[in-house]
Amino acid sequence: MGGNAILQPGQEATYANQLANVRRSCSVLARLAGQGHRLVITHGNGPQVGNLLRQQEEAQAEVPPLPLDVCTAQSQGFIGFMIQQLLRNELAKGGHGHSVVSLITRVEVAADDPAFGNPSKPIGSFYTEEEAKRLMTAKGWQLKPDANRGWRRVVPSPRPQAIVEADVVRQLLELNQIVIACGGGGIPVVRQEDGSYTGIEAVIDKDFSSFRLAREIQADVLLILTDVEHVYADYGRPEQRPLTSLTPSGAAEYMEAGHFSQGSMRPKVEAAASFAARGGTAIICSLDRADLALSGLAGTRIVPETAEAASYHQ
Repeated sequence: MGGNAILQPGQEATYANQLANVRRSCSVLARLAGQGHRLVITHGNGPQVGNLLRQQEEAQAEVPPLPLDVCTAQSQGFIGFMIQQLLRNELAKGGHGHSVVSLITRVEVAADDPAFGNPSKPIGSFYTEEEAKRLMTAKGWQLKPDANRGWRRVVPSPRPQAIVEADVVRQLLELNQIVIACGGGGIPVVRQEDGSYTGIEAVIDKDFSSFRLAREIQADVLLILTDVEHVYADYGRPEQRPLTSLTPSGAAEYMEAGHFSQGSMRPKVEAAASFAARGGTAIICSLDRADLALSGLAGTRIVPETAEAASYHQ
């Protein structure tokens, strides 16, 4: 689930607002579970982890601040709690006996990932260009434009190498549990020579972590839920057009031509294409049409490179 499933753009980040958004999202997820789909749910945390980090910095004269990886763990906890509780309530309304468990999930990254030298992951609130420049001067933050929606703070976003708890997710699925995992892209950790792990300050892109998890648990479908009905070419322009089906090579052509924003749609398409390149089916669609998308009636499907799949390329 993308960030809009938890907090809409422009909304005040109150717990009540986020709870209401998650309740609507969980009604959709409950429908999928009721149709017999086995679910592993991942979610973003960009606004939430940015606010937690800001709280740490604003209160540091009174309370010792916590590092960014710990803020990610905090966001996993409270967002996971909301989804776990509200999804279970929705399932109970429909008479379904599924259990839901939220798993604090670590994701291994490389300490020498180039991303640490080039922060690019947007987190926190949106600012005007004037506000952004003032914050960069006053606080030493790095801010960049985010998909024509305003300026946001950016932090390092290394690529996920492995999901540390992937085996636990598989075991829970075998017990017929609905699992919430890799929240906010997962808590970034680095593996040491002795096999131990240490946290590192970064925020991993949820789409890349979701692809990695889907691959490691051998999922059939990677379903990326966002706020638009399709992937679009020339998005935001008068000539924009929906792409209803793509292959990995077709997706690569559109990415190379610059059709997808780096801070928004590009990581979704890249993760989906990577999953399809390994034989799976990926779908990018709006949250409220998830069930239709799984039936092939909505969204953008990214499918493996076969003669049949290539015929759908638009």
